[in-house]
Amino acid sequence: QVQLVESGGGSVQAGGSLRLSCAASGRTFSSHNMGWFRQAPGKAREFVATINWSGRSTYSAASVKGRFTISRDNAKNTGYLTMNSLKPEDTAVYYCVAGSGWGDDKYEYWGQGTQVTVSS
Repeated sequence: QVQLVESGGGSVQAGGSLRLSCAASGRTFSSHNMGWFRQAPGKAREFVATINWSGRSTYSAASVKGRFTISRDNAKNTGYLTMNSLKPEDTAVYYCVAGSGWGDDKYEYWGQGTQVTVSS
C-alpha cells in the first residue's frame, strides 16, 4: 500500500514557477512508476507527466513539454513536478499518482490533490 500527499501548490502569476512535491509512505514506492495528472474546473482529468520507478525514463504531455519537469528521489520517497513558464491554462488541481501505470494508463494509488492557480 502506498499513500501519497501532495504539497507546493499555490497562486502565481503567468510566467512564474512552482515545484510540487509528492511524499509517499510505504516501503514499495521505489518499485512503482509515478506521475501527475491535473483537473481544471469543468474539464476532464488530464495526464501531465510520468516517470518510471528508477527515474531513468520520463514522458510528458505535449501541453507541458519543455516547461514542466518530473523527477523523483527514491531515498526520500518523494516525487516532484517542477513547473516553469506557467500559463493561466495550467490552473487546475494537480494529483500525484503511483503504481504500475505508464503515461495516461490507470494507476493504483492517488493523492488528494493540490491547487495551482495561475493569474494573467
